[in-house]
Amino acid sequence: MKSIHVAVGVITRGEQVFISKRLDQLHQGGRWEFPGGKVEPGESVLQALHRELWEEVGLTVTDAEPLLQLEYDYPEKRVLLDVWHVVNPQGEGEGREGQQVGWVHHSELAGYQFPDANAPILSAVATLFPSVAS
Repeated sequence: MKSIHVAVGVITRGEQVFISKRLDQLHQGGRWEFPGGKVEPGESVLQALHRELWEEVGLTVTDAEPLLQLEYDYPEKRVLLDVWHVVNPQGEGEGREGQQVGWVHHSELAGYQFPDANAPILSAVATLFPSVAS
């Protein structure tokens, strides 16, 4: 089975999270995702994260910490997702590949359809925003 190593950015600014919509013709097209892309040979995960976020959505990473790593098997491929928490990047974010993008309040993420592999990521994102006890 083909295996792909992917650097993923959970990008936050205050209580907002940046997400992008996969183009329809791509694997899992039409679903929302946390931006990122393949780690190229000879490249570290952090280098890939910097490159992919700049190329895909025009954001410059200034502060990133590892959040989680997970493997997920789709019928046609296995993905290793290296997920990083990116705080307060430079730039506003744009769909440089024609994709929809946006900053959404973390509490609204459940209203978006993400690829199945992202369920653990969504759980991890929730831990970044502890609810305020009333």
